Amino acid sequence: MERILVVEDDLALSAGLLFELDSAGYVSVPAYTCAKARALLADGSFSLILLDVNLPDGNGFDLCREIKAQNAAQPVIFLTANDLEEDVLNGFDLGAEDYVTKPFRMQILLKRMEVALRRSGSKGGPNGPEEAGSADRWSDGFLSLDFSSLTASRGSDPRSAEKLSITPNEYKLLRVLTENAGNILTRQLLLERLWDSGGNFVDDHTLTVTMNRLRAKIEDENHAYIRTVRGMGYIWTGGRK
Repeated sequence: MERILVVEDDLALSAGLLFELDSAGYVSVPAYTCAKARALLADGSFSLILLDVNLPDGNGFDLCREIKAQNAAQPVIFLTANDLEEDVLNGFDLGAEDYVTKPFRMQILLKRMEVALRRSGSKGGPNGPEEAGSADRWSDGFLSLDFSSLTASRGSDPRSAEKLSITPNEYKLLRVLTENAGNILTRQLLLERLWDSGGNFVDDHTLTVTMNRLRAKIEDENHAYIRTVRGMGYIWTGGRK
């Protein structure tokens, strides 16, 4: 799945972008400041960055310059209200793949993103290029997860397996859990990895509700996958009791 970093300090706009991107099959990660964006980039890679110019603790142009200095191939699309010709030219001069001014139509933005991803060597869609091996899949013979196609099913017989309806955020949780099988993932780490570290989108209670809902979808009386470690977080047990 393509990971998209959304650097936007307008909370309402950011929330709308994250919803639309997740609905389109991307994995979106929010950052409201330059500092948060730097921290997220230091912690992992992103297929594309949507970057505002006017941010609370700095300038998007300067941040783009930093990003490109570290990784010239990193695709960046400016998403900003700054529509002066000199601003647009500055954005392209810094190496941005595109410059989209607000207001914008979401479908057009998605198409521009596909073009930028395709130019960068990606498949150009939300699922991205198929990776070798089983990094995008997890299965134990009962539960089967495909993170590329965002599909999931449970049942020992593939012909009669039950198809599961799992949301983009639940897929995010599942991927983080399965990639760290056997390790305790703290609640704070999950909040930072999946949503905003400041808790602007999902609070601690909502994480509990989401986790319980996910358990109800993937587990039954004979198959348990997620164990709560009281006072700490969660651990993926891979079906071990």
